[in-house]
Amino acid sequence: MPIREVHLMTSSMQVAALAGGVGGARLADGLAQVLPPEHLTVIVNVGDDFSHLGLRICPDLDTVCYTLAGIANPEMGWGREGESWQVMQTLEALGGPTWFRLGDRDLALHLERSERLRMGLPLSQVTYDLCKRLGINVRILPVTDDQVPTMVMTENGELAFQDYFVRQHCEPVVKGFRFDGVQKARPAAGVVEALHRADLVVLCPSNPWVSLDPILAVPGVKEAIGMRRVVGVSPIIGGKTVKGPAAKMFTELGIPATATAVAAHYGSLLAGFVLDEQDADQADVVQGMDILPYVTGTIMKSRLDRRRLALEILEFSKLL
Repeated sequence: MPIREVHLMTSSMQVAALAGGVGGARLADGLAQVLPPEHLTVIVNVGDDFSHLGLRICPDLDTVCYTLAGIANPEMGWGREGESWQVMQTLEALGGPTWFRLGDRDLALHLERSERLRMGLPLSQVTYDLCKRLGINVRILPVTDDQVPTMVMTENGELAFQDYFVRQHCEPVVKGFRFDGVQKARPAAGVVEALHRADLVVLCPSNPWVSLDPILAVPGVKEAIGMRRVVGVSPIIGGKTVKGPAAKMFTELGIPATATAVAAHYGSLLAGFVLDEQDADQADVVQGMDILPYVTGTIMKSRLDRRRLALEILEFSKLL
């Protein structure tokens, strides 16, 4: 079916996408290409957020925002394109911490966000305002305005996520995860409403353990999803991930790093599940979980790939 025809058929669908990391941001961009802005809400993980150099850093929010604004670093998938590093170079010369690299343009966003948060504005409002400044028309929401930092339990003890992910390069063996304070957290304004009106909820190809689980753990989120159609997209392709430590985490937790394992992780939440062509032989296993499988190419090397995958997901969801 031609892309234009599919677009006309899906343009009235309300979609809520749960996302974190590069894979989630790229699929969110694909959905933004084919849906009217008022029909898409991207709900983003904040478990990665932390304070550094006196600033509030929100890596997943920033990756989603930069990607949808068309200014993300095309090679890395995170950070800004055309970045410079004079602040980091000067900080290093002064003996300051440079293990978490922040480019000069990126720092401007952190400075402005941190100042607005100090003024008492909630993260969701600050994100909305900054998205408008970046020319983003799609609604991007942090799942909560509360701080719910992801803690990684490892062979070396409990580590804050960025300590594990960046400072220690994901090297420690993972034993489990917890989201500090999540029991007392509440969904940010607009999150529950977006899920209630959604015709489709998409679990983007993000890390299940540290990108999507922190979203689903916020009280009220799973309840708001309720009986809505939910389609998950596997971040694991051929036993590996395009980016990030998800496959390593599955293996260290004693679970095979497969697309099937991702489907089992979400379980009854899913009505449909998208697997890459490399994992077509696992489709029957997914079907056996009472989850409808769909096999296609899920690697998003270009914006056209993102668009194609988004359209296929929207069409597939009509079978559920």
